[in-house]
Amino acid sequence: MMEHINWYPGHMKKTRELIQENLKLVDAVVEVIDARIPVSSRNPIIDELVRNKKRIIILNKSDLSDSEANQEWEQYFRKRGSQVLTMNCMKGGGAAQLLKLLSRLQDEKNAGQVRQRPYRLMIVGVPNVGKSSLINRLTGKKSAQTGDRPGVTKGKQWLNLPGNMQLLDTPGILWPKFEDPKAGLNLAFCGSIKDEILDVATLALELIAVLQNGYAELLAQRYKLDGVEETPIQTMEAIALKRGCILPGKKIDYERIAKVVLDEFRAGTIGKITLERVPHE
Repeated sequence: MMEHINWYPGHMKKTRELIQENLKLVDAVVEVIDARIPVSSRNPIIDELVRNKKRIIILNKSDLSDSEANQEWEQYFRKRGSQVLTMNCMKGGGAAQLLKLLSRLQDEKNAGQVRQRPYRLMIVGVPNVGKSSLINRLTGKKSAQTGDRPGVTKGKQWLNLPGNMQLLDTPGILWPKFEDPKAGLNLAFCGSIKDEILDVATLALELIAVLQNGYAELLAQRYKLDGVEETPIQTMEAIALKRGCILPGKKIDYERIAKVVLDEFRAGTIGKITLERVPHE
């Protein structure tokens, strides 16, 4: 397994301070997580900071994850007191339902009040989970920068939403150290950690090992394999041969095939995959 991933740039320390400073200004926190990795993409620092604030959890990229697992995670988080919605923020799936929920929460806050106050929200989440795409859907315009690489959002923004609501955007925030190495790997698989700081070939090999255990049939179907090989490296080499990722001298181009596998997993072309399932209670 890859070594512990430890990535905590200075801007993320500033983001923690930003959240602490502004939390008292908001009525609720919208936490965006990746539906493929609902545990690994939930930052424990955010749990610690938000505490008793009303929380709305967005299971984003639900179009890329296992639909049965999505339902199980929705139930799991609801049992723990959070409002939960599955969304595809890039294409806008679920945006209308979220605005309807926010409008209801605003009505509850202003019930019996002479002066109707704006309902203020803070949006948080680790890098590359789709916060900027969600903001753009809610505001109906390109208010936030988006990208398929982590670290696009740079600073604090107050944004106006329909119905006299306001939203505070914050940059993505990771935590100082991944105590569970699986959490760091899952985030890397899904693109929440920059590939530039990782060994891409080793990362893809780790992903193939995970898929062999949970989604072997999808892996075989996608790459037209007769069956998944005994070891991850054998499977990786078989995929490379199928895709023509070969160097002079008939050597495997491990870096090239690694990028193919990672890109196709992240795009959902291997199939709808959830890497973390609801724990048994």
